[in-house]
Amino acid sequence: MLIRCSAPRTLTIYHSTAAFLRLKSSKKSSSPIVSGFTCSVSCMTSLIFHFPLIRSNIWKKEFHSSTAMAKSKFEYVRLFEADDRCLPNTWIAVRVDGKGFHKFSTEHDYEKPNDIKGLSLMNRAATSVMEEFKDICLAYGQSDEYSFVFRKETQAYSRRSAKLSTNVCSLFTSAFVYYWNEYFPTSKPRYPPVFDGRTVLYPSNKNIRDYLSWRQADCHINNLYNTTFWALILKGGLTPTEAENKLKGTLSGEKNEILFSQFAINYNSESEMLRKGTVLVRRKVLVALPNGETREKSQIVQEHVDIIGDEFWNTNSHLLTVT
Repeated sequence: MLIRCSAPRTLTIYHSTAAFLRLKSSKKSSSPIVSGFTCSVSCMTSLIFHFPLIRSNIWKKEFHSSTAMAKSKFEYVRLFEADDRCLPNTWIAVRVDGKGFHKFSTEHDYEKPNDIKGLSLMNRAATSVMEEFKDICLAYGQSDEYSFVFRKETQAYSRRSAKLSTNVCSLFTSAFVYYWNEYFPTSKPRYPPVFDGRTVLYPSNKNIRDYLSWRQADCHINNLYNTTFWALILKGGLTPTEAENKLKGTLSGEKNEILFSQFAINYNSESEMLRKGTVLVRRKVLVALPNGETREKSQIVQEHVDIIGDEFWNTNSHLLTVT
C-alpha cells in the first residue's frame, strides 16, 4: 500500500507484509530520520505527529486494514446498547423456566402428576450448566424451572445481566435436548422445548435464602395440589373441571385428608424429590484411583433436602461465604 502526503519533504510510506514501515525521502537528505529510515508501526505514529500531515484524511480515505471496522463511522450504534452490568457484591440468581410446559408435557406423554424421567432430565441439564459455570455455587430446581446462584464476587461475563441469563438459558435448553434420549430412549421431541431466563439480584445472605425458600415453598404447594388433583381424576374418576372445583379454596390439611381418606396416600411418604425439589451443590467426595488409593475431588451432587430451615445452611456454611 502506498500513501503520499504533504510535508516539508515529500514522503513515500510503504507498508510491508512484515508489519514494518519503510520511510524514504524523495530527495537526498543527510537527516537520519528521512534517509534510509526503517521503523515499526509505533514509530510511524510518532512521525505523524512531528510532521504537518493531514492525518484525518489519510486514515479515513487511504489507510485500510482488518481492524478499520472497529473505528468506522458506524461505531456510534454501540451507544444504543444499555449497560446492564449487575451491581457488585450482590448474589446473582438466574432462573430458567419452561415456556408452555403444560402443553409440552401432555404432548410428550409425561406421567401425571409427576414424571420422574422428565425431572431427572431437568437435573441433568442443570448439572451441565454448573459444570460450565464454576462460579455457580448452588442450583435449585422443581417442576419445569431451575434457579442458579452465582457467587457474590463472580466476574463472569463482567457481570452483564443479559450475557449471564442468555448463556445459562441457552446451555440449559441445549443440554435438555442433547440428553433427551438418555431418559426417553423410545421417543424424540416432537418440537423444540423453550425455556426463558431472567436475572435477579439479592444483596444479602438473608435475601438469597428467602428467594430459595420461596421456590421450595412453591414446590410444596404446587406438588400437593397436583398430587391431589390427579388422584381425583385418575383414581377418583372425576373430570378435570370437577377436580378443580372440589379443590377450590381447600387448605393443605384438607388436601392431605382427601389423599389419605379417599386414596390411602400419605403425602409425607411421597418421594422427597417431588415434595422438596432438587438441590445441586459442589462437594468434595472420595474417588478411587487406578492404583487402588483414593483422593478427594470436587463433584456436583444432588440432594433432596429442606433448604428453608437452618440445618442445610449450617452444614453448608461455605455456600454463603465470600471467597
